[in-house]
Amino acid sequence: MDFTPTDAQQELGGLTREVCGKLVTADRLRELDKDENRFDPQLWKALAETGVLAATLPEAVGGSDFGAQEQTAILRELGRATNPVPYLWSIALAADLLATHGSRAQQEWATKAAAGEVILTVALSEDRNWEPEQPATQAVAAGDGYALTGVKTTVPYAAEAARILVPATITDGGDVALFLVDPAQPGVRGEAQEIVDHTPVQLLEFDNAAAELVGTVGPELVRRLFERAWLGLAAVQLGVVERALELTADYAREREQFGRKIGSFQAVAQRLADGYISVQGLRLTITEAAWRVAEGLDATAAIHTAKYWAAKAGHEIAHTAVHVHGGVGIDRDHVVHNYFTSAKANEFALGGATDQLRGIGAVLAAG
Repeated sequence: MDFTPTDAQQELGGLTREVCGKLVTADRLRELDKDENRFDPQLWKALAETGVLAATLPEAVGGSDFGAQEQTAILRELGRATNPVPYLWSIALAADLLATHGSRAQQEWATKAAAGEVILTVALSEDRNWEPEQPATQAVAAGDGYALTGVKTTVPYAAEAARILVPATITDGGDVALFLVDPAQPGVRGEAQEIVDHTPVQLLEFDNAAAELVGTVGPELVRRLFERAWLGLAAVQLGVVERALELTADYAREREQFGRKIGSFQAVAQRLADGYISVQGLRLTITEAAWRVAEGLDATAAIHTAKYWAAKAGHEIAHTAVHVHGGVGIDRDHVVHNYFTSAKANEFALGGATDQLRGIGAVLAAG
């Protein structure tokens, strides 16, 4: 494999960092933390106007037809800004899948999302379901479409979403498939939930909610959606832990205790070094996974590995940042707190380290 970033990766990553650097300041993050939606419309508009939202989507829906490598570069930079926009859920997952596998009418939603006109999202998590690719949510044939019944938890930006992608099991035959749902219809009820990094999420209850089939019946698209979600979360986490480690190293070089910079103490230096190794491991595994996806190769084990390192690095560096900063590290008004909560949220989202090891084990056992 080639570890050299593509020109598009560098350009899109640099553009995203420039946009975020201008708009996502520490003061702006404080404002967003007090907003129950924690959504930055100014940043979202800027990403749309600069073409970042559309860049990795197919040309048919207004995109530039870049792929997984460029997408991870964007997500990494959004992670450095603690990700106050739904790019992963709306663009990298929902719009991308609708653009490539949806009907012509469904592709129109991807076109609108690429322009920043609407927000889309995906409903992947279920309570106490340790096999999320085998959803407990049920789909029953109804007329020209389907009716969904079930509950999805922690659905990101559901209150703002115009349409939601929902994996469900078809009762007649037991096949799994993806469905597109209008959350404004009477058969859908949302209830706000609170998670550690204040991302706006809802618990959604479906009661015979009308739904359109996306693509074909079968596990392929459901599996694809989960794998891209794991890879996307790992890419966001890379940006989070990179920036958290930078902030912590800067603080260790400046803060004095007992007449010495605290970075000169062996215990502090060792924790920073361990964090550096974890960041490198995460970066390399994401690079391999994204490359395999872009080349059309089997990437399942590589994606699980990247998400495992995202969990490992997130846990390690989140706690290192807080401990090295001392009392400042637990101050909710200090920017390092945002990186702590973001790292913890990404650590466990859609399965922590143990879940990813189970996934790797399943791949190895299957040969």
